[in-house]
Amino acid sequence: MDGYPDDDDRELDPARPTPPEQSRLGRSAQIAGRMSSNTARFVAKGSTTAFTASRRFTHSGGAGESGLSRLLELHAFNTAGDAAFAISLAGTLFFTVPTGEATGQVTLFLVLTMLPFAVVAPLIGPFLDRFRRGRRWAIGATLAIRAFCCWVLAGAISSDDPPPSFYFAALGCLVASKAYGVTRASAVPRLLPSEFTLVKANSRISLTGTGAAAISAPLAVGAAALGAEWAVRYAALLFVVGTILAILLPARVDSSEGEEQVDLTKIATGTAKKGISISRDVVNGLRSNSGLRLLSGFLTIFMAFTLREPPASMGWDGSATILLGLVIGGAGAGNTVGTLIASVTKSRRPERVVIAVFVLDVAVVVTVAVFFTWWTAVVLGLTVGLCQSLGKLSLDALIQRDVAERVRTSMFARSETLLQLSWVIGGLIGIGLFTVDATPRIGLLVTAVILVAWLAFVLSRANGKRSSSENGRQSDEHGDRQQRGDRDTVAGQ
Repeated sequence: MDGYPDDDDRELDPARPTPPEQSRLGRSAQIAGRMSSNTARFVAKGSTTAFTASRRFTHSGGAGESGLSRLLELHAFNTAGDAAFAISLAGTLFFTVPTGEATGQVTLFLVLTMLPFAVVAPLIGPFLDRFRRGRRWAIGATLAIRAFCCWVLAGAISSDDPPPSFYFAALGCLVASKAYGVTRASAVPRLLPSEFTLVKANSRISLTGTGAAAISAPLAVGAAALGAEWAVRYAALLFVVGTILAILLPARVDSSEGEEQVDLTKIATGTAKKGISISRDVVNGLRSNSGLRLLSGFLTIFMAFTLREPPASMGWDGSATILLGLVIGGAGAGNTVGTLIASVTKSRRPERVVIAVFVLDVAVVVTVAVFFTWWTAVVLGLTVGLCQSLGKLSLDALIQRDVAERVRTSMFARSETLLQLSWVIGGLIGIGLFTVDATPRIGLLVTAVILVAWLAFVLSRANGKRSSSENGRQSDEHGDRQQRGDRDTVAGQ
């Protein structure tokens, strides 16, 4: 008989062996095994559910058939990689060295990364116009460059005295990231489903990027705990996957059929090209968004370093890292809320929304500059994120509504270049104020004065051009009536 006997058998034959009692270690191992198995099943089920939900989101509304879903997946990896790259830099010498010693290093780093892009940015649009049949490769190139630069950074980021390759690799990552925004913008109109507007597509792209960054950030923090170089390598891996997805985009992305180029240097006159008119609403939208991006660039650079050692006037007694996280989190929450508002509401007057959010942004900056505390800084971050999101989506709506289809793609790419350049200018203002040791209140006051002056210019041009546009429309209507009257007279004769 195999095995051990039961209790009755043992009573009849006491000489037979009894089964050994299970040790505590064995029972603990069994419990741990069951817990591990249940955890694995839970994680697998959660991952499957999340994957299914994300696929349903990216493919809904005809996005799967048009190819927009592939661009959404590509953008998710791009945003996840950017988040990992930012987190890896957050632990470098720029944020760990005391403020008094870091001024020279921070200035060198920011000048090397921002100033060249101020020259490069205006060249991206014309480059795309010349090589529009290679958009997939242009998008892939921006990701591949960042993958290579991140791999170079991994070998230099942990050094106390980083070699020159560190600065040039960081430069390459930032410039390629800005170039990606322009190249992706030029591809979106080619992948729109029939029931999608440009605003809805960009809202979905923004939400996808926000979700991907939220998922990637904790993973990057975990990798950074092992060393900043591991977070950079993680970012490089994400960019490699993004490069592959870019090449696999639908072939229609490369098509330039029916498109013409648009020259932003002539937009101020209302005519981008002979026979092609750009509405004043689009011009006002561009100007308003330039102000919004300038403030965003300023806060990104100036506040990121200033809040490392919060001044006593802010009334903050906690960790500087937590305060910086609150401000950044507020900006991210505002961006998400703005995207949700734009996707839920369908405003028919985006020309009013874009100016209204600019007015709100400037009003909050002025208020925070006067009453600067830690909670007003968080409110400022929330407002800037909200206004930038609504302003950009309103501009997208204006471009789709008022710009001719044959130049819409070029206009969209050029406007993105202009907005990126505005962000750089704001960053350079932050560099200048940071290097002269300006207090947060003084820095905000200087930026507020600049934005108030720019807002006054935008409003004056908007009001003046509105009256001239109304007069022009009345003249056109009178001319049309006169032409119809002449035709009727000829027909009567």
